[in-house]
This record gives sequence, C-alpha cells and structure tokens, in this order.
Amino acid sequence: MSPLPSIVRTRVRAAIRRPARLTPEEAEARTLLLRLCSLLLQYPDTELTAARPVLTTTIEALSPSPAAEHLAAFTTWFTDQEPEELERHYVEMFDLRRKSSLYLTYYLHGDTRRRGMALLTLNQRYKAAGWDTDGGELPDHLPVVLEFAALAGPGGGEAPLRQHRRGLELIHRALTDADSAYRHVLAALLTLLPPPTEADRAAVAQLVAEGPPNEEVGLDPYGTYGDGEFAPPGTFVPPMPAPPTRVPPPAPTSRTEGPR
Repeated sequence: MSPLPSIVRTRVRAAIRRPARLTPEEAEARTLLLRLCSLLLQYPDTELTAARPVLTTTIEALSPSPAAEHLAAFTTWFTDQEPEELERHYVEMFDLRRKSSLYLTYYLHGDTRRRGMALLTLNQRYKAAGWDTDGGELPDHLPVVLEFAALAGPGGGEAPLRQHRRGLELIHRALTDADSAYRHVLAALLTLLPPPTEADRAAVAQLVAEGPPNEEVGLDPYGTYGDGEFAPPGTFVPPMPAPPTRVPPPAPTSRTEGPR
C-alpha cells in the first residue's frame, strides 16, 4: 500500500487534534468540568474549604466520565483533610516545588525574557475576549487559564491549555511522584485535551531531565519583552522604552536658599 500523500496526513492529523463539535449539553458539561478544576486548584482558603460539601455534591452529580472519576477521587481526599493540612500540602506541592508550579509559561520559557512576552501575549488574548483578570494573579496561573477556558469555550478559550500541554503533563507527573491527591485534578484536565504526541512525550522527558531554560531576568510588568515565539502574527509588541531625557542642571543663582 502506498503511503498517504503529505496533505492527507496533515489533514488527518489536524482532524485528530481539533476539538470535536459539541452539543449544547456537552459544552455545558465541559464548562463545568473546567470550572471545577479551576476551583480545586486554587489555594484552599476558608471560603473554599467551607464549600467542600457543595463541591462534592456537584461532582457526584456529573455525568459518568474519566474526568468525573478523577475529580471524585480528589474530593474524597479533600473532604477528609483538616483545613490546616490542606493549606500545608498546597504550599508544599505548588509553591515549593519547581516541577509542579502552576505558572504554565515557566515550563516552556523558564526564567527567560521570552516568558515575559508569553505572559503579555496571554494577557492580550484575555483582553481581546473582553475578560479582565483584575491583576490578582499572573495570566499563566493554571486556575486563571482554566477559568478563561470555561468562559471562552473549547476553541480559542482552550488554546492556552493545548499550547501548554507539556507543562501540564510535567505537573501531573510531579504530583504523581509526590503521591499528591492533586494528581487527580490534573488527570481530569488532561482527559479533556488531545492525546499527547511522541514529540510531547519526548519534550516532557527532556523537561524532567534538564528543567526549563534559565536566565535571570525580571517579570515586570510581565517580564522583559524579547522575541516571543508565542506571539501570533499581528500581535502588538510594545516598543522598547526610550532612554530617559537628561534635564540640564539649573543655572546658578546669585543667592543660595537654605532648606525650608
């Protein structure tokens, strides 16, 4: 049998990775799953821990699916823990471990100038969709990305999740290695995304072995703008700031005033 022409292979591959058209009921169920993942990956403050009975009831009412099974496994653990233990575990998993940080652009760009451009591009995506994150978190924080996906839908809304699939795989692997119940939330999310390619698996293995790129730069106001490979054609890139204008010192006067 002769091999498929390249254009056919490309079309087939695109069809496999493109989200299927959803019925209104399926779209509503998917939105709920994404929103639940966003909630469960937020810091377990008093408001969230007080909502555990409501979250458990909501997840129990989900239609049967692999994602629903993973979320049910998580809430079983989540409901049984003391609030102080939940807070301690969350900080240990997501704030103190580099391989399970919830800031997605870190896994592709590390602490480099390109991360700043990726953050800017992501924030512009939110604004173009009419969504303001109010500056409470960086735009690549996974609960923020999930909330945007729930609001904007499986096409453009879920594009950042698909773009950062390798980082999500690494977080899931790190949480699994740590035997953290949060692995179930990442597993639920991954069931909603296209399956990983061989290139994805190889990239995750490289991340595990070498870690993200490293370059000491700041992230103000989302980093130093460099050549961002995430920027789509036509993306506005702010110009580099002009050098400060030097104001000449005032001319000397005939008298010297003391301090007022």
